Amino acid sequence: MTARRMTVWPGRPYPLGATWDGEGVNFSLFSEHANRVELCVFDRLRGREQERIELKHQTDQVWHCYLPEARPGLLYGYRVHGPYKPEKGLRFNDKKLLLDPYAKALHGSLRWHDSLFGYRLGNPREDLSYDRRNSATLMPKCQVIDPAFTWADDRRPGTPWHDTVIYELHVKGFTQQHPQVPEALRGTYAALATMEVIEYLKRLGVTAVELMPVHAFIDERNLVEKGFRNYWGYNSIGFFAPDLRYSASGNISEFKTMVKTLHSAGIEVIIDVVYNHTAEGNHLGPTLSFRGIDNLAYYRLQPEGKRYYKDYTGCGNTLNMRHPRVLQLIMDSLRYWITEMHVDGFRFDLASALARELHEVDRLGAFFDIIHQDPIISQVKLIAEPWDLGEGGYQVGNFPPGWTEWNGKYRDAIRAYWRGDSGNLGRLATRLTGSSDLYEHGGRSPVASINFITCHDGFTLRDLVSYNEKHNEANLEDNGDGESHNLSWNCGAEGPSDDPAVNKLRRRQVRNFLATLFLSQGVPMLLAGDELGRGQGGNNNTYCQDNPLSWLDWELDPEQLQLFEYVRKLMRFRRKHAMFRRRSFFEGRAEGGSGVKDIVWLDRDGNEMAGHEWHSSSARYLGVFMAGRAIPEQDGKGRPLVDEDFLMLFNAGREAVDFFIPHLGNNERWRLHLDTWIEPAEAGGRRFVEAGRSVVLEGNSMLLFSAGKNRETCEEGGNDNGP
Repeated sequence: MTARRMTVWPGRPYPLGATWDGEGVNFSLFSEHANRVELCVFDRLRGREQERIELKHQTDQVWHCYLPEARPGLLYGYRVHGPYKPEKGLRFNDKKLLLDPYAKALHGSLRWHDSLFGYRLGNPREDLSYDRRNSATLMPKCQVIDPAFTWADDRRPGTPWHDTVIYELHVKGFTQQHPQVPEALRGTYAALATMEVIEYLKRLGVTAVELMPVHAFIDERNLVEKGFRNYWGYNSIGFFAPDLRYSASGNISEFKTMVKTLHSAGIEVIIDVVYNHTAEGNHLGPTLSFRGIDNLAYYRLQPEGKRYYKDYTGCGNTLNMRHPRVLQLIMDSLRYWITEMHVDGFRFDLASALARELHEVDRLGAFFDIIHQDPIISQVKLIAEPWDLGEGGYQVGNFPPGWTEWNGKYRDAIRAYWRGDSGNLGRLATRLTGSSDLYEHGGRSPVASINFITCHDGFTLRDLVSYNEKHNEANLEDNGDGESHNLSWNCGAEGPSDDPAVNKLRRRQVRNFLATLFLSQGVPMLLAGDELGRGQGGNNNTYCQDNPLSWLDWELDPEQLQLFEYVRKLMRFRRKHAMFRRRSFFEGRAEGGSGVKDIVWLDRDGNEMAGHEWHSSSARYLGVFMAGRAIPEQDGKGRPLVDEDFLMLFNAGREAVDFFIPHLGNNERWRLHLDTWIEPAEAGGRRFVEAGRSVVLEGNSMLLFSAGKNRETCEEGGNDNGP
């Protein structure tokens, strides 16, 4: 008996994708160069292809139909017919089932096989050959969703940039070993919404979590064959679908519940998005979606030979941001995650690749123009990773107003300074005060700088002070992968050490890095686990390590708990003092007729730094005075911001120096808040230093003093419980 065929109506070209309207489902797919498009419907239980429906209606290069009998849960894919002429950039192969670029959910997972490729592997003509095998049984399927969700009174926290503290984490790795999270929920969106995790984040003091990629992604074949997975997820195949490997329930509503729960705790959700390339790789990659739908439109191809791809990403291909439909795809994706998933912002992976109009990076490219005029996207947090792997791709400081940037120059300068490298006083001063050299000329403020010491890509903070060299042997790439220029210092021994002096120095260096991070102007970003001393055995490229090497270990010893408290107090101190959350750059001159400069740089004798001293190859020490009465900003009620005066002393040298405390800002006595030389467990109560005297500034340490009154607390000398 023949199964009854589904009723088909013409449907609409917009919106793209599969859209449930309460009565049926509209299907819409863009392909500029296709000859014919078929919608394939699959049986949900057995995964068998039930019916092929030709999309006979085309409007402005968009193929569409409407199925009045279709319901949420329906599984589907496409077959797109057209010429297979790789040398002309055309790679149509109707034997390959293709994922809808606008799919809101994917069902099942990809199983690697040669038939996933549009050409016959092993053929001498490589991708110029043609493979006629059906790939449908090996492919995940697109799934029609019902977007209904009860958001109730969900409100975005709307944390201002100057109050923001970002916490970069991996959805799975953060909770996979958390003993207080129910085992069935560990490693999932639901786990991030549990009371135990929320309370931890709130106690730490972060205001936003930055989730590593959650768009549906593919594990590369070479990794799977080695027994690995793509742990980091920078291999996207679906820009609308949350990856359900992180879902305990298998439903996208779980992601929404996570966002809603974090919002109720005052925590924003930023997601790391990979729009620069897709999982289809180079000309020898598989045909999974974009390549088979319209390769010529979706990808940047070599003008001298369209068989090959332009690769600004190191991943084999680059999306074609010059095509209006590709721009539309990305903008529609961003708006979807804002309006339907309620996320608060995006971190754009290899963002320079998105700005390439021709070959050069164009800071006024169409991508930026469209975002700036969009009333939805322009209002959320936009963070660029301001580089790609192409020529001229390093664009730190060159993104337009409205954008913040991962400040790689901040990371490198702070690492080099605390390692003890020569000639870094000027770079330290510039990065500590918000990187005006990068952002002021473009009309941006210190909060354009996302300051970080470590991130997912590279050493953890513990490994940064424990290894001179990377140790990536576990990746089975002969230690050839990962960055070799890490600006790290092992403090005297490579890897774990039983030497008390080495371990004490490492702990001090960790405290130096963290104190510098949270006392710098700009937006601090902390890598999850750095506050607990998490290490990765010197592996600085754990992209394929979906195992305890990458997961957080929540069995904490007293030393780790002390470090957590140290970080928590640093965050609280920063939150309390407006001085460390300035929205404008220091001017180096007196403000408001006070006669006190807003910032003064000091040498070890307490004198203002002379020009030649900045370039000294031997100097590793520096002082900075910041006047709390000279902040040219107002609080939320329009009152002038007034804070205490602060004095910070830095010494990245190996030996102690005497540092003279001059009379600054009419302050006769300075209260010590922070001494990184002292172990947190050994820190005592209040300590004061009189102006006109010297203090001992130990090697590889920093001191933080304050004087005067804090406007908010009106307490002389500030907070007894500071760091």
